[in-house]
Amino acid sequence: MGLDSIWHWAILLVVVLVIFGTGKLTKIGPDLGNAVRGFKKAMQGDEDEEKRKAQEKLQADPSNANSGTQANQNQRDSSESK
Repeated sequence: MGLDSIWHWAILLVVVLVIFGTGKLTKIGPDLGNAVRGFKKAMQGDEDEEKRKAQEKLQADPSNANSGTQANQNQRDSSESK
């Protein structure tokens, strides 16, 4: 007595329609889409926050900042001498 018969699915659909009504069922799709969209945005926010923290750490560390500035200066000097 599995749910492989079309009659089982039809009865289940009727019960769901009676319980929830068509008004609520039409709102389920957009609500579910908004939930998934919000979840994806939150996951990207975590990645963005990690990148921002890494950038702040690099900016706060003066030895890394000076070495980057020195490398840029050396590159400019070499391009000017050509």
